[in-house]
Formats: sequence, C-alpha cells, structure tokens
Amino acid sequence: MQANRPPVRPLILGIETSCDETGVGVVRGTTLLADAVASSVDSHARYGGVVPEVASRAHLEAMVPTVRRALDDAGVRLSDVDAIAVTAGPGLAGALLVGVAAAKAYALAADKPLYGVNHLAAHIAVDTLQHGPLPEPCIALLVSGGHSSLLMVESVTAAITPLGATVDDAAGEAFDKVARLLGLPFPGGPHIDRMAGSGDQAAVAFPRGLTGPRDAAYDFSFSGLKTAVARWVEARQRAGEAVPVADVAASFQEAVVDVLTAKAVRACRESGVGHLLLGGGVAANSRLRAVAETRCAAAGVRLRVPRPGLCTDNGAMVAALGSLLVADGVAPSALDLPADSAMAVTEISC
Repeated sequence: MQANRPPVRPLILGIETSCDETGVGVVRGTTLLADAVASSVDSHARYGGVVPEVASRAHLEAMVPTVRRALDDAGVRLSDVDAIAVTAGPGLAGALLVGVAAAKAYALAADKPLYGVNHLAAHIAVDTLQHGPLPEPCIALLVSGGHSSLLMVESVTAAITPLGATVDDAAGEAFDKVARLLGLPFPGGPHIDRMAGSGDQAAVAFPRGLTGPRDAAYDFSFSGLKTAVARWVEARQRAGEAVPVADVAASFQEAVVDVLTAKAVRACRESGVGHLLLGGGVAANSRLRAVAETRCAAAGVRLRVPRPGLCTDNGAMVAALGSLLVADGVAPSALDLPADSAMAVTEISC
C-alpha cells in the first residue's frame, strides 16, 4: 500500500457534544468497536429542557473519562487510531466548543489528523455500522429535538442537498413541550411513546401542519400542533374534566408521524429514489418506525432505520462519518477549525 493512501478500514475515534450527550465512539471501517455515552439528561429534567450552560459543564466533566472508557472498551490506545473526528456543528455553541477543543487536544497530543464533521451527516453515516454501505442516492428523514429535515443524499461524504426542513418547532421539541403539558417527564419522546401505546390514536383530530395543496411539499411545522394540544387540554381542564393523557399522547404522536412519513415517502416517489433512511433521536419512536415501514412497503421504497441506540446522539455516528471521509481520501480539517452552531448540512466536513 502506498504511504499516502488512506487506510481501507481506518480506525477512528469520534467525539459528539452537540447537546446533552457526551458521546465517544471507536469505529474500524464500518465495524463499531465501542460506543461510550455520558448523559446529563437528569441535570436538565428539573428545568423541562436542556440548559446550555449545564450541558457545557457536564461535557467538561465527562470528556476524559468517557474517552478512556471508549478506548478501553475497544481494546485500543489513542496512538492506534488513524484519525479523530468531532462534531463541529450544528448544535449548542458552548457544548460544541467543549468537544472541538478536546478533539484538538487529543489530535495534537497523539499527532493524528482531525476531522470536524456535520452532526446531521453523521446521523446518516451511522446506519453503515448496522446495514453496510449506503445506497446512493437515498432520501434521509432526520428527526430530533432540534432538527426535522428531508435530505437528498447523493454521497454522505460529498453531496447532501436539503429538500425540506422545519419552519418552527422540530418534532422532538414538540414532543418535549407536549409532554410537559401532559405532566410527563423530560425528555418527552420516550414517555409519550410509552403512554401512546395504551391510547386511542383517533381520539382527538389534531391538525397536520403544512399539508395543504399550497404548502411547501417537504417542509414541516409542529408549532401549530403543539398549540392545538395545549388548547384542547386547557379546555378540558376549564370544564373540570379529566385529561385522557394516553389518548392525547397517542393522537398527538399520530399527527406527527403521519406528516413525517407522508412527506418522506412523497419525496422518494417524486424524486424517483427507492431508498429512505430514517435517523435522529425521534427515529427511536416505535410508532414512527412502524408507520414508516408500512408506508414504504406500500410505495415500493426500501426503508433503513438504525437500531434505537444508534438513532440518539452518540460518538459512534461521528466516528462512522470520519471513517467514510478518511476512506474516501477527504483532506482533514485545519487545527483552527471553529465550532459552528449553525453549520449547514451541505457542509459535511470543515
């Protein structure tokens, strides 16, 4: 092998700190060796949402032990890795800065190339750890607390084109806010999913945002849905009636899932792309996975969804994208790379 040729199955250390999870993963090629996560979710629960300053402090405290745990779990040393990848954006500015600074320090100390990568592209790349190479092109539906995006993926290392995105609340954010209305704990997604299992999806006819004939075909809006739930709950409370939490959770969840899956399948059909990739934290939702599978099967679209543990924020996804970038011969980032809280998905690495 030529000295300047990138390794075929590079060994990558990935660091993720875009929100409240300190994630460190180790990947060799498309094989996951370690996925260590330190969550600060309990510290945010009493506030009903993520507090940026609390998240940044938690990342500082968790970084070194989490890196050590990932390396130990993988059975490798820092000197063994071929490169270090880190989420450079988008995300919370302070949280990103902690991860980027740590990655720079490790890269300098071990004399390793550094790759600053896009958080959303990493959510796409992580599927390779479970299902192998991505079909190109494919449509990606990424759904999380901060993002609801439809993307055309011609190459996860070179060409990602936005088709649509949320114009207000992202789906995960709406889950958190509705959970708070219903008296459910933070984060709201898992608790609404659990409650909805015993509820009636048709109990309340909540609106489906941006689904009219003149609305943007691939954009999303969940703010109006959140408001509709709030008004419905308040009306019941003013009337002195009990709020059927399971029914409201199920009806709300169905409205979100209906819009997400309908638009994703429509994008596949209208673009002539036969593969849909579902990713992001909300992709762990059982109803979203089930409806996506049913609708894709009916439309002749092949669905790829990583297991739930790979959908939420983690270092494995960052390492996976770093591995693909190294294997494709993409040049590493400069050591003065910034943390960019508004990093566009078209900027896969920086």
